[in-house]
Amino acid sequence: MLKKSLDLYQVDAFASKTFEGNPAAVCPLDSWLPDELLQKIAEENNLSETAFFVREKNEFSLRWFTPEAEVDLCGHATLAAAHVLFEHLSFQSQYVTFHTKSGALIIEKTNNGYSMTFPASQLEPVTPPPTLIQALGVNPKTVLADFDYIVVLNSEEDLRNLTPDFVQLTELDRRGVVVTAPADDSDIDFVSRCFFPKLRVNEDPVTGSAHCELAPYWSEQLGINTLQARQLSKRQGSMTCKISQDNVVLIGHAVDYLQGKITLEL
Repeated sequence: MLKKSLDLYQVDAFASKTFEGNPAAVCPLDSWLPDELLQKIAEENNLSETAFFVREKNEFSLRWFTPEAEVDLCGHATLAAAHVLFEHLSFQSQYVTFHTKSGALIIEKTNNGYSMTFPASQLEPVTPPPTLIQALGVNPKTVLADFDYIVVLNSEEDLRNLTPDFVQLTELDRRGVVVTAPADDSDIDFVSRCFFPKLRVNEDPVTGSAHCELAPYWSEQLGINTLQARQLSKRQGSMTCKISQDNVVLIGHAVDYLQGKITLEL
């Protein structure tokens, strides 16, 4: 039996100190392993996302796996992967380009954190499925959809008091449910919570990809292009969102939690 060792990093993304933000595992690879093995590693890590990347000249191919399945876009694990490259793997450029299922993603290291450019989502108003309303137990102001259902509530208090029925949420036809409201704090423009039980992530701590849906909505509602966002999970985390043409620029910090080795028997 051949044994292979892989480097493993765990990074708290959208956080200014450990135990905040969203933890992601990052595994740099020399070449791609079988998809089944990547999925097993993600399941063993048991974090909302594990990011794998392979170098292609001066750019990188990047993929993300939850404990349940591969996903097309993940913000916090992209930030974590960039952090590993810049802080641990001596990547010298100010920018790193990741090629992903959602296209090329460019991340810049700045004095204010990591700046990530993602495609902005195009939300459409929808009639909410009865299961969605039953699972949340609220009367929303409006419901929109792209790859998630976006449920808008009237107040931050309503958002904080949510106790969803996760079993019912798994019956819905989108990736997950993102619930949002205007913020009580004058320094924050909007708040949110994100639920992805179909991916075995009942409540995600801080979700970059969801802000590609949320930022365009709140930019239009508030008439501003730079917004401060906070996700009200147990861990909580913050980011700046900027609307730039058809893109959303997400800016956040990351901190190391651990470095280790994975031992595989191939």
